[in-house]
Amino acid sequence: MSSTNETGHAKNVANFEDLISFCTGYGTAYNPSKNSIKLPALNTLFTNAKNSLIAVSTSVTTFNNAVNARMLLFEPLKKLITRIVNALEATDATKETVADAKTIARKIQGKRASDKIVTVPDNPNTPENEAQRSISASQQSYDNLIEHVTHLKDLLTAEPLYVPNEADLKLTAINTLIADMKTKNTAVITAATALSNTRIARNDILYKATVGLVGVVQEVKKYVKSAFGATSSQYKQISGLPFRKLKS
Repeated sequence: MSSTNETGHAKNVANFEDLISFCTGYGTAYNPSKNSIKLPALNTLFTNAKNSLIAVSTSVTTFNNAVNARMLLFEPLKKLITRIVNALEATDATKETVADAKTIARKIQGKRASDKIVTVPDNPNTPENEAQRSISASQQSYDNLIEHVTHLKDLLTAEPLYVPNEADLKLTAINTLIADMKTKNTAVITAATALSNTRIARNDILYKATVGLVGVVQEVKKYVKSAFGATSSQYKQISGLPFRKLKS
């Protein structure tokens, strides 16, 4: 979702607070019969709306932190894999074993005969706008990278001659890396789900038909227009307050 939309949601809630303030200022003259537009209900709705914005903001931060942590972990992977394959090649392992390792390494490196550039459609359930960038068709998903590294680890485990002295090239380090990769990848998936759910909850509170904030506002405006008149100062106070129903 774009930051513009996030600002739009916040503006709706801010304007709703103004609306409540005006209605409160009318004193006993603001006395609708409909429960959903009485002041206690409006204040409850405002609190829920405000809390839903906080929940989304918190979820966005959690999601971004998870994405950044995963990116930092995976960023040096290609260089590490090159070193691992070089370490294997420096042993007396068979040519077939080395060739198999290089095949897996090429998958991790994302190498292929040609790199077709494809446009990525925007995902409304993520903070960034993916449509603003392109990626190579050879780029691997995080799930695939984990799978490829695991295959390489299995190959190295079966090769008794692979016993490097460098700590980060040892099988224990590779196993630890794979576990960390899985943990951080799962953290992103979990955070993305939580973010999507908080946005759904927020959208229900703000835009659900009839009972959502924007729908309730229209009912309040109708009541004030009826109670005070279409040309009244009271109606002019609130009629110009803008509220937009946003899609995401």
